Amino acid sequence: MSQQLPDSDQCPRADGMPMLGLGTWENTDPDACIESVQTALEMGYRHVDTAQAYGNEAEVGEGIARADVDRDDVFLATKVWLDNLAPEDVIETTEASLERLGTDYLDLLYVHWPSRTYEGEATLDAFDELHDRGLIDRVAVSNFQPEQMETAAETLDAPLFANQVECHPMLPQEEIRATADELGVEVVGYSPLARGDVFDNDTLVDIAEDHGVSAAQVSLAWLREKGVTAIPKATGREHVADNWRSLDLTLDDAEIERIDAIDQEKRMVDPGFGPWN
Repeated sequence: MSQQLPDSDQCPRADGMPMLGLGTWENTDPDACIESVQTALEMGYRHVDTAQAYGNEAEVGEGIARADVDRDDVFLATKVWLDNLAPEDVIETTEASLERLGTDYLDLLYVHWPSRTYEGEATLDAFDELHDRGLIDRVAVSNFQPEQMETAAETLDAPLFANQVECHPMLPQEEIRATADELGVEVVGYSPLARGDVFDNDTLVDIAEDHGVSAAQVSLAWLREKGVTAIPKATGREHVADNWRSLDLTLDDAEIERIDAIDQEKRMVDPGFGPWN
């Protein structure tokens, strides 16, 4: 017998941001992207994450428009690509993102990577301008190391809301999570299923079998226990629903300790321009 789907009210929130969202990285088939966003929202999701670099903002916006959910009930985030981080480009490309997404405002806007055209104070001043103009509700960064996070928080006039990083049981990001906690910054985890490697991890699979759920649900529940907002990518209805059912899974202390003890560290997203390289 399949699990009943949780409703949207069962999704915990981190300072107004739903702690389980729909990621859209590599969701490049237009029809599939539109359908997955609409399906997820009508299933109960209220957090959708995209980026300029994904090439699917228009489709994400169309999926939101088609869903039987008010735009104001959706927490919508996108990211400014690393070629667009000069101040004037931040403004121009964010306005273009808004047009593609079919919305007057973003709930969250990220600096996608602190690389290439990222200019520190100058870039962040442009994000502050967008915030002051009411085009974005919250300012965030992505792929920032602890010291970079601290500097951004000190530089911005607007509060630094979140840092989005790769995070899963094989890359727990303990230092980043500790620094974020000290700063009052949320952590958003991308690739929370380690691009499918959670299904090959014996610890996660064993715990999943004990609960009669998937290893994906175990990984997502573990992240939630750590206070991390997860944004797994899913396209087919079955996968969208399986991730959503993770909201019903509670791990006990012993299971969390078993996952914490996974003796493996694997980074799935590791470009040469990553600040850790």
